Amino acid sequence: MEAKKTPAADLTKRTGMFMNFGLAISVGLVLFAFEYKSYDRGDLKDLGQVADTFEELLDIPITEQPPPPPPPIEQPIIQEIPDEVEIEEKIEVNFDLDVKEDMVIKEVIIADAPVVEKADEIFDVVENAPMPPGGMEGWNQYLSKNLKYPTQARRMGIEGTVYVVFVVNTDGSIQDAAILRGIGGGCDEEALRVVANAPKWEPGKQRGRPVRVRMRLPIRFKLG
Repeated sequence: MEAKKTPAADLTKRTGMFMNFGLAISVGLVLFAFEYKSYDRGDLKDLGQVADTFEELLDIPITEQPPPPPPPIEQPIIQEIPDEVEIEEKIEVNFDLDVKEDMVIKEVIIADAPVVEKADEIFDVVENAPMPPGGMEGWNQYLSKNLKYPTQARRMGIEGTVYVVFVVNTDGSIQDAAILRGIGGGCDEEALRVVANAPKWEPGKQRGRPVRVRMRLPIRFKLG
């Protein structure tokens, strides 16, 4: 006959409590093992101030390298030829024109380019100079008949040659008369009067065309 245990000695009732207690201890040991750190507590040695044996760094300027020299230029080789050596050069001329004996080749005449003359241009030198009526002999006769010796010049004894410049137009009329060199005493004014009242001249011509020409003539005053 099996003996019954007393309820106070029955340990099966406390199995769960023991299990929970053991589990809590195991977890605590595991956590403690992970969190525990070991340190080497060796004596620290004072190394003192380490002497700096490094040289001070200097600022080294950036050096500019010169560009490379240009490549040498090859000079052409000049071959000298002695003066006595003649250079023969063959020139082939091919004429494809059949020239017959009775064929006449017209002469090519190169004409001068036409000269464009301005209508108001005044010439100093022309091919055909202007001429007074009757030529220079007729001009001298006109002066001897129309030129009057000024009283002031006669009283002061002034005599000499007055040079007059004037323009002969294309119709032979005279304009722009002026004194080029005078002698005074009223002779200059008298010379201008005579020239301005002169009859029309034969106009000067350049290349067969009438043109305006500037003339210079002397008028002499001489006491009798």
